[in-house]
Amino acid sequence: MSKDTLIASLRSQCGGPRDGALLRYALGNALLDAGDAAAAADELRHALRFDPRYSAAWKLLGKACLAADDRAGAAEAWRQGIAVALERGDKQAEKEMTVFLRRLERTDRG
Repeated sequence: MSKDTLIASLRSQCGGPRDGALLRYALGNALLDAGDAAAAADELRHALRFDPRYSAAWKLLGKACLAADDRAGAAEAWRQGIAVALERGDKQAEKEMTVFLRRLERTDRG
């Protein structure tokens, strides 16, 4: 399945009975993979409106923001994601986002 076909298929499900955090996460991931970071960030924010405790969505939102050259947005997404991961006991996501945030802060200072 091509990227465009996948994105179209996922978009066709938005607003329907299967719409939710997982669908929007998948759409955001597909859009990011296709190089549309701004649209990916929008869909990931939509996923987080469905489930603000979705650690993986926070992590990917940070990556999408960074790819869209929104460094402040990336840092904020990762900070919120770290807080969510800590609350949920999601150690792996917490560690990954902490590393991403430190790298970003280091390059902003450097």
